[in-house]
Amino acid sequence: MNQTGTLDHAWLLIDDQHISAFGSMPSMPTDADAYIDAEEGLVIPSFADSHTHLVYTGSRDGEFLDKINGLSYEQIAERGGGILNSADLLHNTTEDQLYEQSMTRVKELLRKGTGAIEIKSGYGLRTKDELKMLRVIKRIRHSSPAIIKATFLGAHAVARGMTKEEYVRLIINEMLPKVAQEQLADFVDVFCDKGFFTVDDTDSILSAARQYGIRPKIHANELAVSGGVQAGVRHQALSVDHLEQTTDIEIQALQATDTMPTMLPGSSFFLGLPYGRAKEFIKAGLGVALASDYNPGSSPSGDMRFVMALGCIQMRLTPVQAFNAVTLNSAYAMGVSRQVGSITVGKIANLIITQPMTSLTMIPYQYQTPFIRYHILAGQMLPLEQ
Repeated sequence: MNQTGTLDHAWLLIDDQHISAFGSMPSMPTDADAYIDAEEGLVIPSFADSHTHLVYTGSRDGEFLDKINGLSYEQIAERGGGILNSADLLHNTTEDQLYEQSMTRVKELLRKGTGAIEIKSGYGLRTKDELKMLRVIKRIRHSSPAIIKATFLGAHAVARGMTKEEYVRLIINEMLPKVAQEQLADFVDVFCDKGFFTVDDTDSILSAARQYGIRPKIHANELAVSGGVQAGVRHQALSVDHLEQTTDIEIQALQATDTMPTMLPGSSFFLGLPYGRAKEFIKAGLGVALASDYNPGSSPSGDMRFVMALGCIQMRLTPVQAFNAVTLNSAYAMGVSRQVGSITVGKIANLIITQPMTSLTMIPYQYQTPFIRYHILAGQMLPLEQ
C-alpha cells in the first residue's frame, strides 16, 4: 500500500495488446511500428472499478431532494423508494433500452480512465428481470473494450409482495440455478446489512451458490455492524464491500485471508455516512481497495479519479495508497489483477497517459482539472470524445 515503482524518462512497448517491455530511454527499441510521445505526462495503469450498479434505468433525482429534506437512506427505502424504485423502473424497460442506457454510462467511465468494471444485477428482484440485467451485462462485455465482470445480486432487497423468507427461497431455488445454467455471473453478492439480509440469509444464499462454483462478494457494514464481514470471510469471499461501519473485530477477521476489504467513499460522500477506516486497515497489514459504487441512489458517479481524491482528502490516504487502492487492489477485488492493475510485462496494455504533471499527487490534488491525454485499452487508443 505504501509504495509504487516509478521509472523516470522511460519507454514502454506494447505488442499484441500486452505490455511486452519497458525501461529507461538509452535502451529504447528503435524498430517499433509507431511511437507516442508522453510529453512529460505520467504513464499509469487504467483504473479498475470493482463495485458498480451501473445497469439501471431512469433516475432517482426525486430521492436526492428527499435526502436534502432530511430523509435517511433507510427511511426512503421504507417508503418504497430506493432499490424498489429502481426495480419498478427496470421492470418496465426493455432489454435493448436498458443496454443503450447502460452503455452510455460505460462509455462515460472509459473517458474518465476506467478500464475494468464489475457490474451487479440487483434492480430486477424478479427472476426474469434479474436475468435481463445479467444478459445486458453480458452484451456490454462483448461490445466494450473494457474488462467487464458480472455479479448476481438478487439479494439486494426483498421483492414487493414477498416475505424475506419467500424471497430467499426464490433466489436459491429459482434464480441461482438459471443464472448458473446460462453462465451469466462471475460472482454472487448479498446485501448483508441492517434492514436487508441477515447473516443466516447470507449463509444460505452463499452455500447454495457454492454448488455452482460462483465465488462470493459481500455488501456489508454500510448501515450497521452487521456480521457480514465475518460471513464473507467464512465463505472465502473475494471482497467485502462498503465497510462504513466497522470495528477492530472486522479488521482482525480479515487478517491472514484472501478477502479484499473494499471501501466506497462516493457513497459516504453522497449519503453523509462515515468514511471507511482505511488507515487502520493498512496499519493492521491489510490491503484496501476503493471503488465507485456507481448507482442511481447513493453514489451517482463512476469517476475513479474523484474516488482516489476522496481517499486522500476524507480518508487521509497518501496519494500512493489511494492510487494502489484504485488500480491493483481494485483489480484484485474483481478477480483481474493478473491481467491489469499495474505496469507489468505480460499484462494487458490498459494505460492512461496523463497531461504533463510533476507527480502522482497532482491527480487527486487537482481532482477536477482534466488530466487524461490518452486512454489505451488492450493496446488500442480510445477516442476520448466518444
